[in-house]
Amino acid sequence: MSETGERAAAASALVPSPRRRRPMTAVPKSAGAVLGGALLLFAPLALADGGGGGGNAMRNAPPSMTQRNYDPTTEYKKGVEALQAQNYKDADRAFGRVLQSLPRDANTNYMAGMARAGLGETKDARKYFEKAAKYDDNLIPAHQELGIAWAKLGEPDKARAVLDDLKRRAAACADACAQAADLKAAIPAVEAALGGPPSSMLAPASGALFAGNDRGDRAYLQAVALINEKRYDEAIAALEASARTFGPHPDILTYLGFANRKLGRYGIAENYYRQALAAAPEHLGATEYYGELMVERGDLAGARRMLAKLENACRFGCAQAEELRRWIAAAKPDAS
Repeated sequence: MSETGERAAAASALVPSPRRRRPMTAVPKSAGAVLGGALLLFAPLALADGGGGGGNAMRNAPPSMTQRNYDPTTEYKKGVEALQAQNYKDADRAFGRVLQSLPRDANTNYMAGMARAGLGETKDARKYFEKAAKYDDNLIPAHQELGIAWAKLGEPDKARAVLDDLKRRAAACADACAQAADLKAAIPAVEAALGGPPSSMLAPASGALFAGNDRGDRAYLQAVALINEKRYDEAIAALEASARTFGPHPDILTYLGFANRKLGRYGIAENYYRQALAAAPEHLGATEYYGELMVERGDLAGARRMLAKLENACRFGCAQAEELRRWIAAAKPDAS
């Protein structure tokens, strides 16, 4: 069996029969593709739907195997390739396009900071790193580069504050958290920036940030398995790792929304669903799961709007519309 066939088989093995879906307990519909893919989940423990963006690609495949005309992901990929080639101007342009529609995406802000650093624009790079750390506090490389940027800008006190925070995180982690490897790399990097010539802000580019599709796919498939096991915190870490390879793909964002929703983090979940729909307005999975979140919050009027959107997109019916309709029917009527 070819490598592609093995990946497809591995993904398919994680997805149970579509007919076993349970109302009110469904799991999201998959993480998509480097450029997207229609990976719709029907079963309670299945993969998310990449409905928006056109085309029905291979279902239940990892992110690198499916194709879709999805601009933010395409531009993110272009930016990564440009950074790899040290073409910082093109990288900056590509990441800027992603941020036009997804300004709060942590990975893209981080990558934009790397591009600006490559252009020698340290002040601008620092701003991007600050945003990246704000939008994803667990994105340790962003904290690292922020500390280095402060050192390069002649602000040692601010750099030391970042370093102290990294050391506190490392002590709490004790080599047992998902960020352990990043913390081990970040602390000496900021120390070097403070104690001597600043280390290159582009040093991490050859590591996890520029990992190939295989690494992103493995993280994605791991997240699927973890969600099936209801290990949502671990699934979130795996999804974040996959997003660092593939960028702000709506399927991965939808999955992140689902996992946070299952942990009761409704505000965070809503943010991810909204980001997914900003990237792909007709994304079926994000639309359904955002509607389900509205049901859980008692906003049946909002859920019905999501259902109407699905019905308009699925003229001949689809599993997403049917499932959201069941959620609404099972809920107690609200004042709306």
